[in-house]
Amino acid sequence: MKSRREVSSEDNAKELERILKSAEEGHYVLKLYVTGTSPRSTQAIENIHRLCEEYLAGRYDLEVIDIYQQPGQAVEQQIVAAPTLVKSEPSPPKRLIGDLSDRDRVLVGLNLAGTTTSSTKAKTKWVKL
Repeated sequence: MKSRREVSSEDNAKELERILKSAEEGHYVLKLYVTGTSPRSTQAIENIHRLCEEYLAGRYDLEVIDIYQQPGQAVEQQIVAAPTLVKSEPSPPKRLIGDLSDRDRVLVGLNLAGTTTSSTKAKTKWVKL
């Protein structure tokens, strides 16, 4: 039987391996701030799900936060417009404001540029944090 210390060391080693593998593969941590079920919010959710599944399948965590239901999170993150996509990993962190319909601009912000072209007019804008 393994001691508590041995199990903890093994668990820590496995967690470190997971983190390193995630970093190598370019794991993305995204939060999408929306305002209820408005058309822009619904469109943003659909757009980011589609892009993530197409370009980041298995390599992303996406949390959708309704700022009407969780206003504290919006205040904490200084969200002033919605929808807003916040990319915290991989670095550098960025924010994208809009409905995420400008595919090229979203891909550039996610460092996935050069993978497609789009004729959609700009309805999104990346800003540095």
